[in-house]
Amino acid sequence: MRCVIARFPFDLTKSEVEQSMSGVTPEAVEGVAVTIGRRVYPVMQVGEVITRQNRRDFTSGEMRRALTRLGFTCHDAPAAAPARDTRADEGALGW
Repeated sequence: MRCVIARFPFDLTKSEVEQSMSGVTPEAVEGVAVTIGRRVYPVMQVGEVITRQNRRDFTSGEMRRALTRLGFTCHDAPAAAPARDTRADEGALGW
């Protein structure tokens, strides 16, 4: 499928993206994420790998549209777990 990312046309297929991302360790997700296989990647990381362009050259919106058109599930980053209050633990230990 032809996708335009940062004003450059790319002919991408879902299997090519999956193959490109195999063996790539996902970075911490902030903003928009995409699920590829069983892993969740930031769309900007995927864009950098598949286009070989700098992340500043395209937007997360461009990547989200392209990846959605290819059949991937894009979503907002999962909410971070709230930090635990360690002072409560110290009180329980008598410190």
